[in-house]
Amino acid sequence: MGISSYILYVLTAVLLVISFIKDKKKTKKALKKGYMAFIKILPVLIPLFLFVGIILTLITPDQIRQAIGEDSGVIGVIISLVVGSVSFMPPFVTYPLGAELLENGAGYPQVAALVTTLMAVGFVYIGAETKFFSKRATLLRNSLALIGSIVVAIVIWMVM
Repeated sequence: MGISSYILYVLTAVLLVISFIKDKKKTKKALKKGYMAFIKILPVLIPLFLFVGIILTLITPDQIRQAIGEDSGVIGVIISLVVGSVSFMPPFVTYPLGAELLENGAGYPQVAALVTTLMAVGFVYIGAETKFFSKRATLLRNSLALIGSIVVAIVIWMVM
């Protein structure tokens, strides 16, 4: 955990104390709401974190480096684009997964491709999405999101 994490924790604690001094009732209500939201999301969080933990246990850092590491090049980006396009993960799991992959040897462009496709491309939801939007609109949105993800990966590749 970096220094910025500690700064955020201290800042949060200070602001919580200020809020508590200013209005105890509202602060208690906000804390209770936050707690209830956390409890509601736990049934989704726990299996996802277990899944990510198990996958990262079964897949070694060498395998990650080989598949989507810095040296995997365009093939690694394509693997990330495909996996991200056909998978679903909520943002609160996707971003920590990206950080874990980076720590285990994945390349920045590859992780950028994975994260952006996980967030923007939804091939697994095409059936449901076409019920609300036309097939043309759904395919156009997913195609543009995929192109955008490719652009993001290229920009990250050039910058990093």
